[in-house]
Amino acid sequence: MHMQKKSLATFLYSAGGVLAMAAILIGVNLLIGAARTRVDLTKEKAYTLSDGTRAILAKLDTPVKIRFYCSKSAVASPETVFLKSYASKVEDLLAEYKQASKGKIVIEKFDPQPDSDAEDAARLNGVEGVPLQSGEKFYLGLSVSLLDSQQAIPFLAPNRERQLEYDISRAITRVTTPEKPVVGVMSALPVFGMPSNPMMMQMGQRGSEPWAVIGELKNDFTVKRVEMSEDKIDDEIKVLVVIHPKEISDAAQFAIDQFLLRGGKVIAFLDANSLVDSRNQQNPMMGQMGGGGSSLDKLISAWGLQFEHSKVVADMNFQLQVGGGESPNSDRPTWLSITPEGIDTNDIVTSEIDNIWYFAGGVFSGTPVAGLKETVLLKTTTDSALVDGFLANLSPESAMKDFKPSGKEQALAVRLTGKFKTAFPNGKPGAEKPVDGSTNALPPAPDSLKESKTETTVILVGDADMINDSFTVQEMQTPFGPLRRQLNANLNFAQNAVEQLSGDNNLIAVRSRATLNRPFTVMKKMEAEANQRFRGEIENLEKTAQEAQRRINELQTQKTDKSQRFILSPEQQAELTKLEKESAETGKKLRQVKKDLAREVDSLKTRLTWENILVMPALVSLTGLVLAVYKRKLTAAK
Repeated sequence: MHMQKKSLATFLYSAGGVLAMAAILIGVNLLIGAARTRVDLTKEKAYTLSDGTRAILAKLDTPVKIRFYCSKSAVASPETVFLKSYASKVEDLLAEYKQASKGKIVIEKFDPQPDSDAEDAARLNGVEGVPLQSGEKFYLGLSVSLLDSQQAIPFLAPNRERQLEYDISRAITRVTTPEKPVVGVMSALPVFGMPSNPMMMQMGQRGSEPWAVIGELKNDFTVKRVEMSEDKIDDEIKVLVVIHPKEISDAAQFAIDQFLLRGGKVIAFLDANSLVDSRNQQNPMMGQMGGGGSSLDKLISAWGLQFEHSKVVADMNFQLQVGGGESPNSDRPTWLSITPEGIDTNDIVTSEIDNIWYFAGGVFSGTPVAGLKETVLLKTTTDSALVDGFLANLSPESAMKDFKPSGKEQALAVRLTGKFKTAFPNGKPGAEKPVDGSTNALPPAPDSLKESKTETTVILVGDADMINDSFTVQEMQTPFGPLRRQLNANLNFAQNAVEQLSGDNNLIAVRSRATLNRPFTVMKKMEAEANQRFRGEIENLEKTAQEAQRRINELQTQKTDKSQRFILSPEQQAELTKLEKESAETGKKLRQVKKDLAREVDSLKTRLTWENILVMPALVSLTGLVLAVYKRKLTAAK
């Protein structure tokens, strides 16, 4: 009887414990659910509202209404289940917006069923239904409004999940500040696209779409085209973006100079050897070699800097790996994959960026003139040097043959801030001398500015290819239409720069987080060190092989008697045999050294891969063992 009571008590206590634990868990879950609190374990906090969004919300002084449309009642199918699951993530994020705004964000939710008032409202608010395979339309979009200003996101595509916060924050910013700043774009490349015409089609050529960077800028700014022949930049333009200004005239540089002195801001993407120069696209070989460099030489010189636009920079620590698929992978030292080691992580433009690609670009040197402050946004490591740009594109191996690290970091992108002085003290170019040909110089034009009255800013970047579609985005077809997947943060860098100079910095942190990655910096550094160790030995063996071949050629041509030209003396024959043997041995050693280098690099990759795979399971197993031993000791003590 006593045993039965003990068993019953044990059962009741056990059941009571389970119920109590269940009650606790349910209560905690309800509390957390009410507070919309989520634990974000990602390193970049990808699922937590960014500081930029919180700053935007903190400035709201009038309630902003967000109408969220989702077809909750849609018939269950693989498509609708997937979309409803994504809609739940959107709702969670909107709840965080509401909580962070302290009542300034009002959320309204609608289920636009067919032929309903909610469906009519969705259409009026700019939200569009996406047709499913069943023929039914699925609504998943939102409308943001403030008084008479309204912005819609017609469809919240799941393939833009990483940009979701940015899209919502941008919509809020648009309704609070509906007036878009005007951004001018000047370029020698067809960045605005090229329309097709019958003549081009007969030659087998097609038009081209505008670059992705232009489309992205149009989302936030009024973009105006500025011709390379302009002699005055419109006053309505707030920021001027210059892209590969190849062979720019002095008159156009004067126009930029005066625009800057009037208080305008300038962002210039120059190049040491443009790979996308449109004038070389008809010739594949020329396209491979690049289209030459570009600069704003008169302006940059007046600012105290120099830009090397005949040589490109190579960096053994930032080599970009190209190839894949059927092509073998190879490292391109002049195509850089810049990690945080080369990025100013404290600057507003680059603080949220960790992967910039830089293609056959140049470097900036020199010291800014008095009155200007320089900030280096992107830089190389000390294991970098300038190499011939032509050879770098034609044959990377040849360009790197005599590579010697400079031992210093080199500037790839810089910002100059301060009061600028004119690069044209004599006024507009071409007006320095009288028309009559006399030697007396004309006085400076009265309307020519000599110094900016207020501080302004210029951002200089040594590569223009980095914002071309071929090097920044990959177009993919998805069930929800074409998607341009960003390969790196290059477009974010360009947009951040424009955003900063146009006056709104808060969206920078929101936009940049969408392309954060985790590059294998340790692996790249170890590969660079291995290459450095073997590089000297390889060069010495190559020189020995070349010298042996040179001596063999000399012995073959030493005979002066034509009839005896191909008959060697015993001494010459012995020397020739020795050299040929030496050449063969050197070639064998060279091949072996290259194999050793490849083997060591592969070994490093394999070791790091296994370490990454095994470390976490090992830590979990060790923790489990420690807990098991500890629990056993507690049980034994009882």
